[in-house]
Amino acid sequence: MTTARTSGHGPLSGVRVVELAGIGPGPFAAMLLADLGADVVRVDRPGGPGLALDPAHDVTNRNKRSVVVDLKAPDGPARVLDLAERADVLIEGYRPGVAERLGVGPGNCHARNPRLVYGRMTGWGQDGPLAPRAGHDVAYIALTGTLGLIGDPDRPPAVPANLLGDFAGGSLYLVVGVLAALHHARVHGTGQVVDAAIVDGTAHLSALLHGMLAAGAWQDRRRANLLDGGCPYYGTYETADGRHLAVGALEPQFYAEFLGVLGLDGFADAHGDPARWEELRAAVAERFRSRTRDEWAARFEGTDACVAPVLTLREAPHHPHLAARGTFTDHGGLTQPAPAPRFSATPTTVRTGPARPGADTEAVARDWDVPGLLAPADATEPRTHLSPLLRSPHGKAPQ
Repeated sequence: MTTARTSGHGPLSGVRVVELAGIGPGPFAAMLLADLGADVVRVDRPGGPGLALDPAHDVTNRNKRSVVVDLKAPDGPARVLDLAERADVLIEGYRPGVAERLGVGPGNCHARNPRLVYGRMTGWGQDGPLAPRAGHDVAYIALTGTLGLIGDPDRPPAVPANLLGDFAGGSLYLVVGVLAALHHARVHGTGQVVDAAIVDGTAHLSALLHGMLAAGAWQDRRRANLLDGGCPYYGTYETADGRHLAVGALEPQFYAEFLGVLGLDGFADAHGDPARWEELRAAVAERFRSRTRDEWAARFEGTDACVAPVLTLREAPHHPHLAARGTFTDHGGLTQPAPAPRFSATPTTVRTGPARPGADTEAVARDWDVPGLLAPADATEPRTHLSPLLRSPHGKAPQ
């Protein structure tokens, strides 16, 4: 690990990370490392990011610094290798083989820095029949069987935004892999390549369900199981105002309290009797439709019935519990999730807003002792952002 000064605070203070700009899970993983205190330098392309999102609002680039390097320019790869030589970690999200063609693949980087942890973020992985193909979150989770778990049986599977694949199965597994490899590098003095594929991570997330399936405790179809909405005391219900409540009263004692608050009699034995579940579901649904979401939330307040209001993104930061914990924070006028998890000795924070492409070139050149980053001013100005409809899908790298 390097010991040079960084701008970070947190358990990863002193760790240097190079992020080759991409979209989706790669930037989120780099943000998490930055939140934990690493000095993350994002290498942006002259054409700007791959999404038509104003860089000032892209919170996945918070706590980072940015330089602009044209990897297709004659001196572009050398600038990135200069950074890699001084880094502990490099993250890229190109299609397999593209980094090598650009001259910044693992072989190039390890020749300059054998201790480097080289993190690769893709949807399909570095090998296999689909490795060279483009893709997005929804396709990755479809093949793993996890998308097929979600939703009603008589409707198409429900798409869980891009949280399950990109960020849970992708970003978080890349970060776990990078940190494990970083520990190995500190102990043994050698770096390695971390192949983080969204299909692998998302499949891994379903480990418990595969065990239940093998044991006969899970049916391989939607809304037929304890945890997929098939159970009437684990799911969501509409209220009188068209909003919703989430119910998770799985254990008998919580189920009893749930029925008590609802005022439903005669269903105590329905907890363990699937034959009565549809009857119970209808009774619960009718009762919930008699009051608004917030009226029911007030009634369940202070109980162990495991009932919570389903909040919107705008509502969530104002919930009393999340507000008391500081789960969300405001920085530079942007409301955003605060860094997680929390540390007793090395607290984390949002130190800086989203890095603007190229804005930190001079400071990084000085702090990392990479004078080759300094270029004519016009080379550090990003061009007009393209519509996402005109750009390549996630996983497609420069040609």
